[in-house]
This record gives sequence, structure tokens and C-alpha cells, in this order.
Amino acid sequence: MNQKTDARATLQALSEGDLTLVNTLLRMTEGSFEESGLDPQSHMLVRLAALATLDAAPTSWLVNMRVSGAAGLAPEQLLGTLVAIAPVIGTARVVSAATSIVQALQLAHNLSAGAH
Repeated sequence: MNQKTDARATLQALSEGDLTLVNTLLRMTEGSFEESGLDPQSHMLVRLAALATLDAAPTSWLVNMRVSGAAGLAPEQLLGTLVAIAPVIGTARVVSAATSIVQALQLAHNLSAGAH
């Protein structure tokens, strides 16, 4: 019973953007970069395109956007990537991605506001 409670609390925290619980995911991201042979910006643009294709949750966007910021991506590059993939994945996925990005930015804001 205690394990179920812990799992539920962990899932809830993860869904709310608590990234202290996802260090493993960040390490996986770093590992995939090293293996890809791509430069950091290209690697992150491909990952962000995949998130849009999969209709990823805002927390997934948040994790990857934090890494993409470290890779030096500008918001215009993210928007350009969404525009480039729209004919392939469809406008509904692009609009959903934009919504998830905005929600991820709000999560980031809430997390940083809570840290003060």
C-alpha cells in the first residue's frame, strides 16, 4: 500500500514538472546525443520534432526545452521546426505542440516561482 502511494505521488510530481525525479531521463538524453553524431542544436531540433509528432505532454516538452536552452536554441528555431514538420504531421499536431509548449513554459515559471 505504501508503495502505491509513493508511486502515485511520484507520478503526480512528474506530471507537474518536478524534474528532480527525472535525472535518469536527462542522462538518457545526454547519452543519445553522444551516440547520434549530430551537433547539439540539430540533435535537439530532431528531438523537439519527435515530441510534436508524438503529441507529447507538457512535462516532456519542459525536460527537453531545458536541454534545448542549454544547446543554445532560439525560440525562432523551435517555431521554424514546427512549421517545417507541419505538412508531415498535420496542423492539429503542431497546434497541440504549441499548446504543450506554452503549458511547459508555465510549468517552468511555476517551478521557478516556487523555488524562491
